[in-house]
Amino acid sequence: MREELRSLPGDLSDLVGRHLVAAERALEEDDPDKAHEHTKVARRFAARIGVVREAAGIVAYRAGHFSEALSDLRAARRMTGSDAYLPVMADCERGLGRPERAIDLVRSPEAERLDRAGRIELTIVESGARRDLGQQDAAVITLQRLPELRDPQPKPWSARLAFAYADALADAGHQEAATDWFARAMAFDEDGETDAAERYAELTGAVIEDVEEDFEEDLDSEDDSEDDSEDDFDDAGVADEGKLAEEEEEDAEALAEADDLLEPEVSEPAVPAEPVEPGAPVEPVEPKDAVAAEAAEPEAGEPADRGEEGKPAEAGTPGITPAFIEPDFGDVLEVETDESAQDRPKKNGE
Repeated sequence: MREELRSLPGDLSDLVGRHLVAAERALEEDDPDKAHEHTKVARRFAARIGVVREAAGIVAYRAGHFSEALSDLRAARRMTGSDAYLPVMADCERGLGRPERAIDLVRSPEAERLDRAGRIELTIVESGARRDLGQQDAAVITLQRLPELRDPQPKPWSARLAFAYADALADAGHQEAATDWFARAMAFDEDGETDAAERYAELTGAVIEDVEEDFEEDLDSEDDSEDDSEDDFDDAGVADEGKLAEEEEEDAEALAEADDLLEPEVSEPAVPAEPVEPGAPVEPVEPKDAVAAEAAEPEAGEPADRGEEGKPAEAGTPGITPAFIEPDFGDVLEVETDESAQDRPKKNGE
């Protein structure tokens, strides 16, 4: 395209090129009318350039302006000598209500020079022209002659060919077979080039969900949620430095307390026991745990509460219990203390 546009003056070449690019983008956005406006401007300034007339013809065909498209494509064919536009020209004849001329183009010698994809497209147009003439069975047979119809591998023409065959079957009254082929066309048509999904839903009553549309809606909702979270973060701003300092101090105190809890308890050093002289009585050592349990039980034969020097305690005065009660180990002889010897009445002869 750039080579052909170089024959134009510099500024004009740039202008025509920009309009052709804009037309292509409009077609990608499924806006053929906008694309048609751009190609009309390009054709006004470069009507003698074959690539411009080709683009104008294709866009006019997509926009439904079949007479204008046929005129531009004929001119492009004369300028470039290419027969690649023959299927589109035949379909324009159908659009203008002239199916016989479409069939004449299909049978023309130029049609034999088309490549494989071009011949398949021209056969699809012929099948449609047969249906326009009321030859429904002939339309089905025309497509059945193509070996590519039974190819299970997806090809660039697979979706359009399967859809055309399903449409011809439905028009001929073969609804069950048409349903199967619409399903096959729907499997081939990943880009939504045909209306196979809608036609399948009409025949079966099934609801076809648009997965691509749902996916785009999910992406839009995720983008909106991300924008909202960013706005909330911007509104909140950076946290106050004073609060951060307080939080750091609290964290430091918590760590210090945790360290204290983890430190092992330091036991008091054991006091060495005093040496015991030989022959001295040995006092039993009462365990600390047994003191609290046995403190409440009075010794056998002794009143529960006694005052000083064996006198009964006054009413209302709590009784005084010994610090601990010596356990009876059985193998330790009782040793009398001086106080117990004085308190006990002397025996006769002592």
